[in-house]
Amino acid sequence: MSAFEWNKIIGAVLVTLLVIKVVDLAGDGLTPSHPLAKPAYSVLAATPTAAPAATKAAKPVAQLASIAPLLAKASMDAGKKLAKKCTTCHSLKKGGKNKVGPMLWNIVGAKQAGGKFSYSKALKKLGGNWDFEALNRFIAKPKTYAPGTKMGFAGIKKPEDRAALIAYLSSLSDQPVTLP
Repeated sequence: MSAFEWNKIIGAVLVTLLVIKVVDLAGDGLTPSHPLAKPAYSVLAATPTAAPAATKAAKPVAQLASIAPLLAKASMDAGKKLAKKCTTCHSLKKGGKNKVGPMLWNIVGAKQAGGKFSYSKALKKLGGNWDFEALNRFIAKPKTYAPGTKMGFAGIKKPEDRAALIAYLSSLSDQPVTLP
């Protein structure tokens, strides 16, 4: 390349940079910038504070009244209707397959987090069996009973409905656990 060619290339680059700078300055001149008298919105700066020790501890499982008196007068038909919600994620049939949740055949009296299902660490830590009271607390609020559980169900508020469901689940067994 000759010197003339190089001069044209360098000239084109310089003219391009000059045009960019002129457009930038013209844009700044057309849009005046002055400080606002009052901020458009306020931003509160968060100051780090230590949380009280009470909030760091795990919340205790809410104490519920014993389910035993309600189980004595629980309606199996009502429990069967309520169990239809469970079938979205659980199988209720003997020999049924696990779905999103474990099958519930023979669940009353069974070991918590037992059987062939991938349970959450929260349920594995609990130990114990699914007796009537444990089922009552779990069905009331699964995330409170076992923080970190995979079960996405919010729970059943009414004790009568929980009793009916537990009574029905108790019947789903070759050797049903006797209701109190």
